[in-house]
Amino acid sequence: MTPPTLGEPGDTGGVPAVGYARNVPGPATTDEPEPARAAGRPRGTFRVGSIAGIDVLVTGSWFVIAALISYALAPRIELEQPGLGLWKYVAGLAFAVVLYLSVLLHEASHAIAAQRLGYGVTSITLHFLGGMTEIDGASRRPRHELVIAVVGPLTSLGVGVAALALWFVVPDGLVRLAVGGLAGSNLLIGVLNLVPGLPLDGGRVLKAVVWGASGDQHRGTIVAGWGGRATALALLAWPLVQERVTGQPATLFDLVLVFILGLFLWTGATAAMAHARLRRRMPALVARPLARRTLTVPPDIPLAEAVRRAREAEAGSIVTVTPSGDPLGIVSESSVLAMPEDRRPWVPVSTVARTLDDSLQLPASLAGEELILAISRRPADEYLLVEDDGRIFGVLATADVDRAFRQAAH
Repeated sequence: MTPPTLGEPGDTGGVPAVGYARNVPGPATTDEPEPARAAGRPRGTFRVGSIAGIDVLVTGSWFVIAALISYALAPRIELEQPGLGLWKYVAGLAFAVVLYLSVLLHEASHAIAAQRLGYGVTSITLHFLGGMTEIDGASRRPRHELVIAVVGPLTSLGVGVAALALWFVVPDGLVRLAVGGLAGSNLLIGVLNLVPGLPLDGGRVLKAVVWGASGDQHRGTIVAGWGGRATALALLAWPLVQERVTGQPATLFDLVLVFILGLFLWTGATAAMAHARLRRRMPALVARPLARRTLTVPPDIPLAEAVRRAREAEAGSIVTVTPSGDPLGIVSESSVLAMPEDRRPWVPVSTVARTLDDSLQLPASLAGEELILAISRRPADEYLLVEDDGRIFGVLATADVDRAFRQAAH
């Protein structure tokens, strides 16, 4: 018996791209519909379970790749066990599920490593190109970046080696075919993901090494981003030399696959470089200077009187408070503007105030990426900024943060 040949047609059924992404969004404005956020997951995904408290999601595109894998493997399955009829497609679909379970192990290793290092993990998503793990915030240390990145490929290599060892002992038939395909796929996934270019895990390893050597995280990202771009160009050039290297001319499928993967690598690397340049400017985004001067009023005074007092005090926001000074709600600027002026003397200011909960109260000391993540987790028009001792500092409007964010990006 000989071990399965890696990349042999029909053995792998396609090799998914896997990895993880740092979830560092821009300010969350509230003027767009957000049914996906309300549902607790991105639009177009299905929740299929959880690992270590982390939601596992599947996109609709996964069903497309599963069907393609099933179709591509059908002739090989028919050759291995003739007479299956339509069941050969079911067997191919079963292999697709097993393959993506190994991708899920890859992603789960990223997620669990991140959790153990103290990072929040939003979700694990399986999609057309493989999988992605969303981790809150950028790494705090180069070692964290290295550990979280490298465990994924090591997991795939471990699964591949285990499947390869199993291949030698299982009898001939569909099970042996599936085990061989699983071995080849995971070994290939593990090796390819160690290529030193973003958005691959190997790019994050390179970023960690450059960051540790230079002390500059952003430089590490830029270097790894260029590595990703170089990898994308090399991949796009592969069909030009494929026949000379392998003796097989490039097929239309090869060209389409290379184009999709090359585009994925180029856009991922470019986005990472752009985010690095943005994060370099992000420390200038500070909550305190952006806060609006705040007037505190009882919740039962007329709206017209509250607005009059705010104008006299040159305050840009109004907060309702209890007699002891504890905040109750933030008066919505949009609701005030929508209220006809002839009604304002007759309605209490609490009518247009949004009740405060802990998620709408932020430390006045927030700045940079921490500020962006805080308002992205709980989108709202206004937030109450408070000092460490609980005193009200002011009101932070999302529109003001958006404006400052755009200025910092240019």
